[in-house]
Amino acid sequence: MKTYLLSLLLTVVLAVAQAQPKAPVGIQLYTFRNEFAKDVTGTMAKVREMGFKEIEGGNTYGMSNADFRKLLDQNGLKLISMGAQFTELESNVPQIIDKAKTLGAKYVVCSWIPHQDDVFTFNDAQRAVEVFNTAGRLLKENGLNLCYHTHGYEFKPYEQGTLFDYLVNELDPRYCNFEMDVFWVKHPGQDPVAFLQKYGKRVPLVHLKDRKPGTPGNDKGRADVETNVTLGQGDIGIAEIMKQAKKSGVRHFFIEDESSRSMQQVPQSLAFLRTVM
Repeated sequence: MKTYLLSLLLTVVLAVAQAQPKAPVGIQLYTFRNEFAKDVTGTMAKVREMGFKEIEGGNTYGMSNADFRKLLDQNGLKLISMGAQFTELESNVPQIIDKAKTLGAKYVVCSWIPHQDDVFTFNDAQRAVEVFNTAGRLLKENGLNLCYHTHGYEFKPYEQGTLFDYLVNELDPRYCNFEMDVFWVKHPGQDPVAFLQKYGKRVPLVHLKDRKPGTPGNDKGRADVETNVTLGQGDIGIAEIMKQAKKSGVRHFFIEDESSRSMQQVPQSLAFLRTVM
């Protein structure tokens, strides 16, 4: 009887595993921000049911850092990277370190450099270099890695290149590297594949999102979230990006779908990624 029960249990476990294949990439929890606002526990269970094992986040939706970590552990989820505001990096790195260690993150990601009126200037970039190099050194001393998430406005011309080139050249690779958001590289008119070919060694993290064909781009770092479509159905070129990303040594990928259809689109995006990975 004992052997039979063990065999039955193994059969059930295998059936569940087959029904819920492991996702080939991670998910940025902001994708389901509307659902988390209503039901944290239930939404986290849905993330697990989709097959995700790796996540990116930072918002604990009213829970303490310790309780949120317990919820992640209960669902078999590993928080790879955690968001941090520029002002936090500028003035309160110890708090970031404490939160990141509690949540189990390896990376800390800043996704916005403050600037006025949609105009990103050299002075803004210069300030970011100082803050990121200083904060990044402190984070590194505590076993964490800082990355800056591209957002499109950094590609304004500067000298013989762009302000992004200035950031790459001035940010110490020991203390700050980059998370490439493929949408926010394409949107200002850049080529994500060429970006990886040029900067790939500095890009351990990538955000995957696709853009509705015909969407007009800009270099302001802003777009209608409803232009986010299922991966493979837009004009970003996800399949080609994934090929280059593997060659460039990207370590972690996260789907980020900011549309109101994310709960429906993400499983479809996973199905597409399984055909190109």
